[in-house]
Amino acid sequence: MPVNVTETAARRIDQIIAEHGFEPSTMKLRVGVKGGGCSGFNYTLDLTEVLKDSDEAWSFTYKRLPATLETSESGGQTATITTTGTATMTATDENFTVTVVCDPKSYLYLNGTTIDYKDEIMGSGFVFNNPNSTSTCGCGSSFSA
Repeated sequence: MPVNVTETAARRIDQIIAEHGFEPSTMKLRVGVKGGGCSGFNYTLDLTEVLKDSDEAWSFTYKRLPATLETSESGGQTATITTTGTATMTATDENFTVTVVCDPKSYLYLNGTTIDYKDEIMGSGFVFNNPNSTSTCGCGSSFSA
């Protein structure tokens, strides 16, 4: 099973790539686990251009949303669209792809995991829904399997 990325998470990753001026076609999201944290393992996320021969890789393609929305009720001012907004937005003809890569050892623990992005009052960040974890810490950044 792949390590999935939701559309919300993919849009945030695409935004981070653009904010840092990286070349979108070469960047990949490397996911993994390392020992530590309160529950035994920590999740890791990194942007990379490197794809190793032993890596598992999955690509997710979405329609790009317009960066701005012209609103007639605000006197023609431009309003920024947020990735968590509830307004109806029409996708552009342009696609973007997020490629997720994972090393074989981490994949043993991340097989079937879905990565989402939450932007809430108490904070924002990537969230892992891992069917392989038996318990997680309160902050959600570590787990045990």
